[in-house]
Amino acid sequence: MKSFIIAFRSLLKKGRSNGIKIISLGVGLAIGLVLISKVCFNRSFDTFYPDAERIYRIHENFYRANEDKSSNAYDRIPGAVAPAMKAEIPEVETATRLVRVGGDKELFFTPDKKRYSARFVMLADTNVFDVFSIPILIGNPKEILARPDHVLVSRRIAENLGGIHSALGQTFQFEFNPVKSYTIAGVYEDIPENSHLRFEIVGSIQLQSEQSRSNWLGNEVYLGYVKLYPGIAGESLHPAMRRMLERHVDMEELRKSGIEGSFILKPMLEMYSGTDVVKNMNSLLLTLAVVLLFAAMLNYILIVLSTLLNRSKEVAVHKCYGASERNLFSMILSETLLHMLLSIILAVILIWIFQAKVEELLNVTLRGLFTPDTLLVLLGVCTVLFFITALIPTYIFLRIPVAAAFRNYRESRRYWKLFLLFVQFIATAYMVSLLVTINRQYTMMVNDDPGYAYEKLLYYDASGVDPAVQKQALEEVSRLSIVDQVSSSWGLPFSGASGNNIGLPGDNRELFNVADLYFVGDHYFSLMEIPIVSGEAFRPNEPNSGKIMVSRRFVDKMEQLAGWKDGVLGKSIQVTEHSQYQDDVFTIIGIYEDFRVGTVTSNDLRASVLFCGNEFIYGTHTMPYLLIKLHQLTPDNILKVNEVLKAAMPGRNMEVVPYKASMVNLYRESRNFRDSILIGGVVTLIITLMGLMGYTTDETNRRSREIAIRKVNGATAGDILRIISRNISFIAVPALALGIIIAYFSSEEWLRQFADRISLHWFIFLAGGIGIYIIIISSVLFRAWRVANNNPANSLKSE
Repeated sequence: MKSFIIAFRSLLKKGRSNGIKIISLGVGLAIGLVLISKVCFNRSFDTFYPDAERIYRIHENFYRANEDKSSNAYDRIPGAVAPAMKAEIPEVETATRLVRVGGDKELFFTPDKKRYSARFVMLADTNVFDVFSIPILIGNPKEILARPDHVLVSRRIAENLGGIHSALGQTFQFEFNPVKSYTIAGVYEDIPENSHLRFEIVGSIQLQSEQSRSNWLGNEVYLGYVKLYPGIAGESLHPAMRRMLERHVDMEELRKSGIEGSFILKPMLEMYSGTDVVKNMNSLLLTLAVVLLFAAMLNYILIVLSTLLNRSKEVAVHKCYGASERNLFSMILSETLLHMLLSIILAVILIWIFQAKVEELLNVTLRGLFTPDTLLVLLGVCTVLFFITALIPTYIFLRIPVAAAFRNYRESRRYWKLFLLFVQFIATAYMVSLLVTINRQYTMMVNDDPGYAYEKLLYYDASGVDPAVQKQALEEVSRLSIVDQVSSSWGLPFSGASGNNIGLPGDNRELFNVADLYFVGDHYFSLMEIPIVSGEAFRPNEPNSGKIMVSRRFVDKMEQLAGWKDGVLGKSIQVTEHSQYQDDVFTIIGIYEDFRVGTVTSNDLRASVLFCGNEFIYGTHTMPYLLIKLHQLTPDNILKVNEVLKAAMPGRNMEVVPYKASMVNLYRESRNFRDSILIGGVVTLIITLMGLMGYTTDETNRRSREIAIRKVNGATAGDILRIISRNISFIAVPALALGIIIAYFSSEEWLRQFADRISLHWFIFLAGGIGIYIIIISSVLFRAWRVANNNPANSLKSE
């Protein structure tokens, strides 16, 4: 305790740079510990479920002879598979199905017209909570989910509606289907943030048709989960699953069609944490955290060693008055502990101040980030850092001779300092070079040409709106002078596409799978500026029900698999789901240029097809998306379009969305990751420069007599600065080279997760290294300028 009091009193003593040490270590801890927490969060997904290791998700893995079977595992299955697993495979304790309704966030409103949002809406079997052991706060899930018009909601939804008990019995309608009402009959605990399946409303799967729930092939919209009995491995059930499939499906007929495969199980614990994208992210975030913490720790040690000359007399005096090595060890350990505690307090304050930014960058709340298990890990990290930062300076201080109290102590610890600077330079070069790569990749993703025009495009989600009202709304919008064209579509290209198989009339083979983009309205191709390669687009106001348009890749596939060497125009094909009967055929009338379906990170490289929806949209169904292309995309023009749509479709709380904003938002995780690297790189550079400035000051003080003698002998200030900068260059150049080499290989590995990626060029890394070198040398020259211009007599007189 006495040593700790002495350490506390020494906080404000001059010449110890305590403020710099605490600030640099605190900032490094703030960012480093947050990043480690994010890695812990990513690795903890779904571990909160009891018996999580016994839960598996069912995937289908069907492929054709010309396809790689290892790349065709799909996480959606037909409706009959999960119930059959429970009924026919004894090792399965229970099985359930879920099907997602709508998008990531669905709006709903109560009879008093108040609107709320739910993250995910699911339809599920009555036993869904037997597989996922989520605490039920009120209600009986089996009874509730047996009734198609009743639902369970999460605690958050219930509290927004007035409380757990107040929410019971309330009714609501979804924006996408305002005709049907649902009654809240139960409430369950909020699903934690570290879950791959975080739904907030769950209704009865009976809302799906009986045909959909009982089919074995096609209509793969269901998520299927099984919980196995203890001691059963998922892979061991694959043969049984194959036999189950053969009992219900004519596999010989499938093989004649060129299709082979079965269903497989994958551990739920790998649904998020086990993906390549998350593994790469964890690897880089952990590397970034280690680099930051290592740089902060080295900077602390470097500053401590830089004060060695001033502290040497103090340590020697303590020895003269009988202080043992144990006393000195306790004193220095207490001082380091005090600095570490103050740094941790500073780190906590910084995290609290920048809470909103941290949650935005990491896409998780602080409450979800800093769980008890994670805090134990962080405590361990801080403990390791404490002992390293304490033991190295202590070892050096204890070697100071007692004679240092009575003469000038000139022993140099330059090699320690140079080694620490060398490591910091490597870390800085690595961080900055990696940042350049990540920023280039993000810029490419946001600005890459997807094959269609969207800069002036707006879209409006009109799900559930009466077809006649949709048509009237589009007509009114098209009359605005600011509007160039209008159209509609079943989906948006960046949302991806489901799949259907292509066949030929009179041939039972299914040749290949296509990205089925379903229906588009009039003028879709001209509005999206998708080039027509051959043939023509759908003609407005003409019957188009038996026509289809295909992409350029489709032509290549048909030439390869069907032998159509003379082209595809005018020929007939069948498309599963659309061709319900043998005579349901579609004539190819046009070929359009391939455009991106999906995103840069999940680019669907299948051939695609499009059907005309100008009859479909005004029939009994609607196409969800209204597309509006403006002459100029400005806030005022967006506001005018919104006003017209609100007047045409009253009661809806929806607004038009700029397509470009959605494209940018697709890569939000990449942007947040880039920003995290940017913050980490800047902090690492600042910490390194702080250590470099301290080293430069220490070196110029140590060599003041040498510098004075050189000046007396005719050396100019420029000569002195060149000597100092040359000494730094000897360690900076190889360190920076090593840092950018490591960054190059890390960048190469990180880029593997992207279907479309930038090329790595050595000169870009070289330019980054040169930029860091210039900053380092500039900092050294700035710090050494005063000493280089000092009167040499002052330095010699002090000797």
